Amino acid sequence: MMEGKVWQNLIDAGCSAAFIEQYEALPEEEQLSCLQRHRRYLLDAIHDKQLQLDRLDYFLYVLRKRGDERK
Repeated sequence: MMEGKVWQNLIDAGCSAAFIEQYEALPEEEQLSCLQRHRRYLLDAIHDKQLQLDRLDYFLYVLRKRGDERK
């Protein structure tokens, strides 16, 4: 069974209980690559959200510019 601090650290890092159970079942030599894959997954999610935010910011910019032109 995994140490409570390790479990809590994984929870704090956004890992689901199912992910942690899968991680815990892996041989120790595979756990690091599992965490690295999860890190890449989280980073990709951040990049996707950043792209959405950039697109929304641009849309707001266009709408504001259009509103300024009407004055």
